[in-house]
Amino acid sequence: MTMPPRLRKLALVAHVTSSVGWLGAVVAFLALAVIGTTSQDPATVRGVYLVMEPTAWYTLVPLAFAALLTGIVQSLGTPWGLFRHYWVLFKLLINVVATVVLLIYMGTFRSMAHRAADPEAELSSVRDFSPVLHSVLALVVLLLAMVLAVYKPRGVTPFGQRKQGAQREGRSAPGAVSVPQT
Repeated sequence: MTMPPRLRKLALVAHVTSSVGWLGAVVAFLALAVIGTTSQDPATVRGVYLVMEPTAWYTLVPLAFAALLTGIVQSLGTPWGLFRHYWVLFKLLINVVATVVLLIYMGTFRSMAHRAADPEAELSSVRDFSPVLHSVLALVVLLLAMVLAVYKPRGVTPFGQRKQGAQREGRSAPGAVSVPQT
């Protein structure tokens, strides 16, 4: 089912907004992670690790789910479909894997916050390079998803080939829209 143009544009705006917001939040987390590993001020280091967990729950996690949900809505409501093109499937896979990794990593944020909250903990045990690494990897993965969305590399899945063949032969459902060729 293809959405009407106004609804399709609204869904696109919601998807782009949540995806760009997620990307921006990852950049902010990268900055925090770098500050946490390089600052010489103990209060700053502890503060960085204390703020990461709640900030992740209120920014990263909601934006990840919003990007996933709006991406699914966008693909199902447009001629691109969810299973017709490899680039759409790869974006879906990237989003699902990144969201799952984020949810698993939330436990690490919690343990880092507990260590940072302990005034007896040595500063060296509070510092953790893991958020820098995870932020950089998340940034690379999310930029890859953006590149796929912009360039839309060719490649139709077997399901998409059957759909296109059915549309060419006139067997498609009434009101079906042909898949864009770029």
